[in-house]
Amino acid sequence: MSVRDVAVEAYREALPALGASVVGGLFAGVVLGGMRAELRAVPGLLVLVPALLATRGNVYGSLGARLASGLHQGVVDPEVVASDERVRAAVAAALANGVLASLFAAAVAFLVLQVLVRPVAPLPTLLAIALVAGVLSGVALTVAVVVVVFAGYRRGQNPDTLVGPLVTTTGDVFGIAFLLLAVRIVLALGGG
Repeated sequence: MSVRDVAVEAYREALPALGASVVGGLFAGVVLGGMRAELRAVPGLLVLVPALLATRGNVYGSLGARLASGLHQGVVDPEVVASDERVRAAVAAALANGVLASLFAAAVAFLVLQVLVRPVAPLPTLLAIALVAGVLSGVALTVAVVVVVFAGYRRGQNPDTLVGPLVTTTGDVFGIAFLLLAVRIVLALGGG
């Protein structure tokens, strides 16, 4: 295979995923722009947004890479089976890491804003928002990553090429959408 063939193949696999990533990022930006009322109601939430979105990419990107490596090495079967201990362990670890990282980000944002004497919502409010958003987006991202990695592999595509743009796009879209939902739930329950 020539260098040109390798480059063409890489672009053929990556461009659709990158295009979807751009559209998803724009959609997430539109949702964030529409969250003005929620951002005013929960001081410090805007500081938390980048940390929560970055957490999604890091944690669920690792899940996708772990699954793709397992498929390439032959230690994970290309069929999603609920009894596959390796897949279950990877999914459980990703969900736990995602939720814990979200809670940690909320606590750090609260402490930093307190130290800087900036307005900030009560810690339980930020923690509740991070917990709800972390669980909801974690479940959605786990399903998306598992489906795309396995489906892409079975179709002959390199799942490593798909995982990065997929996690970026779905992490931004689901992350912002579920953050908005989490803020509304927590505020409706009396947080704030």
